[in-house]
Amino acid sequence: PSQRRREMEEITGAQIIAEALRAQNVEYMFGIVGVPVIEVAMAAQAAGIKYIGMRNEQAACYAASAVGYLTGRPGACLVVSGPGLIHALGGMANANMNCWPVVVVGGSSDQNQETMGAFQEFPQVEACRLYSKFSARPSSLEAIPAVVEKAVRCSTYGRPGACYIDIPGDMVNGRVERAKVRVVPCCLPPPVSLAEPQAISQVVAVLQQAKRPLLIIGKGAAYAHAESNIQNLLDLTGFPFLPTPMGKGVVPDSHPNCVAAARSRALQQADVILLLGARLNWMLHFGVPPRFHPNVKFIQVDLCAEELGNNVRPAVALLGDVNSVVEQLLSALKQNMWKYPSDTEWWSMLKEKIQSNEQTTKELALQSSVPMNYYTVFHHVRELLPKDCVIVSEGANTMDIGRTMLHNYLPRHRLDAGTFGTMGVGLGFAIAAAVVAREEDPAKRVVCVEGDSAFGFSGMEVETICRYNLPIIIIVVNNNGIYSGLDKDTWKEMEKIGDLTSVAPPVSLLPEARYEQVMAAFGGRGFFVQTPAELQEALRKCLADPEKPCLINVMIDPASDRKQQDFPWLTRSNL
Repeated sequence: PSQRRREMEEITGAQIIAEALRAQNVEYMFGIVGVPVIEVAMAAQAAGIKYIGMRNEQAACYAASAVGYLTGRPGACLVVSGPGLIHALGGMANANMNCWPVVVVGGSSDQNQETMGAFQEFPQVEACRLYSKFSARPSSLEAIPAVVEKAVRCSTYGRPGACYIDIPGDMVNGRVERAKVRVVPCCLPPPVSLAEPQAISQVVAVLQQAKRPLLIIGKGAAYAHAESNIQNLLDLTGFPFLPTPMGKGVVPDSHPNCVAAARSRALQQADVILLLGARLNWMLHFGVPPRFHPNVKFIQVDLCAEELGNNVRPAVALLGDVNSVVEQLLSALKQNMWKYPSDTEWWSMLKEKIQSNEQTTKELALQSSVPMNYYTVFHHVRELLPKDCVIVSEGANTMDIGRTMLHNYLPRHRLDAGTFGTMGVGLGFAIAAAVVAREEDPAKRVVCVEGDSAFGFSGMEVETICRYNLPIIIIVVNNNGIYSGLDKDTWKEMEKIGDLTSVAPPVSLLPEARYEQVMAAFGGRGFFVQTPAELQEALRKCLADPEKPCLINVMIDPASDRKQQDFPWLTRSNL
């Protein structure tokens, strides 16, 4: 009788959505509630989903997508209609570019008011098609579970990405008998595909003929959990390797075969490059000269067929799951028992370049002048950071120099502006990493290294961090501007010259802005530091406190810059 009673009870659209998401193993929901989705958030909590209320829909969507990358299961992002959804589009575009799974649930105006100019009426399903793999509105309350299952499945199958579900306000509070709602079981894990055996044999032949081989490890390899097989591949072949920014940690940065400190030389001179879950886009300079050798042979491993052959015709293309394909390569290479020698001219050229680059960096890092430069800051941060911490990073120089100086030792432990180069992701990503760490490894620290400009995009998420007691450490590397700023005295002189809107450089921000007080305002700990000793002391205090969120505002020389590069960081496509 109790089963019969349960089937006859009426449930709301909000409950159906929440229970359907939970049935698909969605564990986290980030969002901002309002009409018409408040009830969805409450129903999600009742269904056992953790709800994290954010301060801006962009940050909410960034966080939900980062959960997708870290766990392999999409996070949900809950937003209100019209402007709420439009703010989330930034997160959806970012998720698609990074190939991370996320499911956005957007409230929309009541169906019977369509075309009448309803409150926040907007063509949401159509708008989301540009930013997602799947965008739909369920035709009825009964259809919701099937649409939710399809959204979750599409977000994770093939190349992962964003999916959108539109829920009109009248559906949220609409009711239906539970018996009429078809329960849809959890979709199967994404199917794993292998490369064709003939292509594997071709790869082995190409690799064995290489004079200057190079392995490039992308974030696709990190998402595929291919770390164990890739480490075995390196041990077996003895190849040098380069990680892409978020491919860092798949193999520890401290591994003897890592040639990140000679990146330009390695890319420019390699004659055979094996790409593991990395794309030949702007981040790898499209694979063309002068950044690459004109006759370089690329071997591409990717799970997206359309990616193979982009910008450069590959010598061999392997279509499949990175982890499984590397396993195939391992068994083929083991049969030959072949290893690339460690005493080649290639290795000595790379090691020589690594040494000279590291020497230049070391000289910059050990400068004791105040205000500090970027290299000094990162040198002292690196000395203290735990090896298992998650590093979130965004900014211009802050992110670029931080990437080379802050090492990662574990996979999926670096989150940054990514393929889309998005500013504003830092705090959302840090919140996602901290919420996941709290469940899986409560002792793990999340350290968010931000430029002062980057911090400004989502700075109010500091309140979210304090509200949920997430012990995130934010380090703002403050140079008073975007790329570079002005010191206090120059700023004062400029105020005398005329109206700041006419004379202040567009890149400048307020000198010595006290960002640490933003953290203190919400009950976290704030530190203002100007010297290496103050920086070390502040970071030690933050790391010793496992419960309180902290922000260290590090003043650096507004004119501090990257060391001289062989090439400008952004390859112009007209090269």
